[in-house]
Amino acid sequence: MSLYSFQDLLTAARHQPEPQRLLFVFARVELPENATPAQRERFERGEGGTLAPCLCVDKTPDEIDSFATLVTESMQTGQHWDMVFVGCLSGRAGIAPSPDEAAQPLRFMVNAINGGRISQFAAFDRDGQPIQFI
Repeated sequence: MSLYSFQDLLTAARHQPEPQRLLFVFARVELPENATPAQRERFERGEGGTLAPCLCVDKTPDEIDSFATLVTESMQTGQHWDMVFVGCLSGRAGIAPSPDEAAQPLRFMVNAINGGRISQFAAFDRDGQPIQFI
């Protein structure tokens, strides 16, 4: 399924056969330690850098009205972020996963992002636009 907006993600999650819990990992783009002059130059142009997860949260699709709501809530933490990665956790027998059940998958997401394994997650910029990594 192609996502053209964050709203598409919410709609898809709400229409799954089992209730979903959405997993969000917010990340900053940072200049790597010991960056070369070429890496610094690319970073200053808005290219390259490393991803540093800085904030995690899980919510059911019904707990999120819009991307703007998610941004507003994230701003209350005081954490700056550049993009958000989203995964889904599916419920069973009509029961959505609990926040406790989301803790380990969120840790998995953070570890995957730290390791550069991001292709399995949806990603959005601060404006809610989907990001494609090539």
